Amino acid sequence: MPLGRLQTAIVDHLRQLGKLTDEQTDTIINSPSELTGEALDQILCEEHKVSTEQLLVAKARAFGMAPINAMRVRLNPASFEKVDQDFCLKNAVLPVSQMGEYIIVAFANPFELAVSNKIQEAFGKRVVPLLAREKDIREKLNAESTKGDGQFEDVVDQLGLEEDVVDIEEEDLENEESAPIIQLANRIIEEAHAIGSSDIHVEPGEKELIVRYRVDGVCQEKLRLPAKVAPAIVARFKIMCSLDISERRLPQDGRIIFRQFTKKNMDIDLRVSTAPLNYGEGVVMRILDKSKSTLPLPALGFSEGNLARYRNVITQPYGMILHCGPTGSGKSMTLYSALNEINSPEQVIRTVEDPIEYTLKGINQMQMNRQIGLTFAAALRSFLRQDPDIILVGEIRDKETASIAVEAALTGHLLLSTLHTNDAPSTVVRLTDMGIEPFMISSSLLCVCAQRLMRRVCKVCRVAYQPEGREQEILEKTIGWSGTIYKAKHDGCSRCNNNGYKGRIGIHELMTVNDDIIDAINREADTNDLKKLAMTAGMKTLHYDSLLKVKEGISTLEEALCTVPPDM
Repeated sequence: MPLGRLQTAIVDHLRQLGKLTDEQTDTIINSPSELTGEALDQILCEEHKVSTEQLLVAKARAFGMAPINAMRVRLNPASFEKVDQDFCLKNAVLPVSQMGEYIIVAFANPFELAVSNKIQEAFGKRVVPLLAREKDIREKLNAESTKGDGQFEDVVDQLGLEEDVVDIEEEDLENEESAPIIQLANRIIEEAHAIGSSDIHVEPGEKELIVRYRVDGVCQEKLRLPAKVAPAIVARFKIMCSLDISERRLPQDGRIIFRQFTKKNMDIDLRVSTAPLNYGEGVVMRILDKSKSTLPLPALGFSEGNLARYRNVITQPYGMILHCGPTGSGKSMTLYSALNEINSPEQVIRTVEDPIEYTLKGINQMQMNRQIGLTFAAALRSFLRQDPDIILVGEIRDKETASIAVEAALTGHLLLSTLHTNDAPSTVVRLTDMGIEPFMISSSLLCVCAQRLMRRVCKVCRVAYQPEGREQEILEKTIGWSGTIYKAKHDGCSRCNNNGYKGRIGIHELMTVNDDIIDAINREADTNDLKKLAMTAGMKTLHYDSLLKVKEGISTLEEALCTVPPDM
């Protein structure tokens, strides 16, 4: 049975290349047996001693394509941002490079048009096909997959950032699209997530680029890199969150969806902020781990009395609940936990956030977008027309948002939000300073919860001791107790990574509104008067709650005094 048109063309091109004689060509073309692609390859390689490279060249000419040796391709990790390696392995394709409006791809089977179309859609570029051996493509992809699993320190060494390593080209360290820079950016994020960091700080200096991680609220230096790497690594992070890399004079905000840039099973997002500093652009990234669920309220550190009072206010039909504290004090987690507790099919819950940190089942969440005019105030206005029972506003930043929030609380909605104030009583004064009338505040406010996070002392290596002198005086004066407490071991242990502390717990100051506080708000009493009235009604201050955690052996007196100052 004569060969098909393509098989005949392959054999004929081998003859033109001088790899087959005329007699051999005629014998193969007129073979009585049916020769499929694999059978023909076997006969050519085994019986006629045609090498695999020669066969690839002949096939490429027959198909009207250029051949490529996939094993010699220098892969760029950016190649797998749009199509992952699993897709490439399944379909035996290898993204080689991108040039302007084109993406060059090596195919084992160039006639799979569906695969080519999918690549074109993913990259938004025209596909230029090359022909490669399927075996070479699969080996290259498998080798690349294995190569990506090195430890963080190993990767830094391999990138040529140490004095004794010189394998990396100079331009590779200054190009944000080079494989070394892409690999380094990924490793910085992966390592930060692995050790439980909440934030990554990338800070350029005169001679070095410093990378620091915030773990349990404390920054620790992780890496020092040559200053020449700074522009490329910062540009890489900006590319990952689609920011303008040419704009280096203004601060920019963005978001990285990290699963698009890694082969590892890491479902995390990063909230990114860039700022022009004296030695270049600095980057701060907040890690949002989407695989983590919210914690139940009892796990957040509420004392028994505070928990009962807080659960009572979040079940009220309407009113305003405010959480206050600095960035990173656990306000969002507490609010999410509260929403989870009161969430039910009978309740319509709307949230507007910047950004959405955790996705909550059964709750409708909106991402704020200032660039198109979607502010907290605009979102809150729209929510009031959507028949909600409970509204969460990520933050009250201005008079307009505060006014609408108070209006919502007065018109039959339960509204939860946050403010940046130091303690619970000063929140009332802050709202007044924004221009909200005192009688509106007193009529709408249910409670204010001030909170902080303090580090837990490691249970494995903590050291028990009896407080004396000033320490004993602080405990007796504040909580009326003195006894055995714990301090952190100086060099820690393996369980706490030699820090002496592991994990954090919340401390809370819960001011619930009663008739006396309403009268004080209406007569515009100062913060000290409000604080005294709230404490008379049962409010425990942040300092008091922090010392309760010391008494219970959860934290140390040193940590308590570092987190909040003693009450005056």
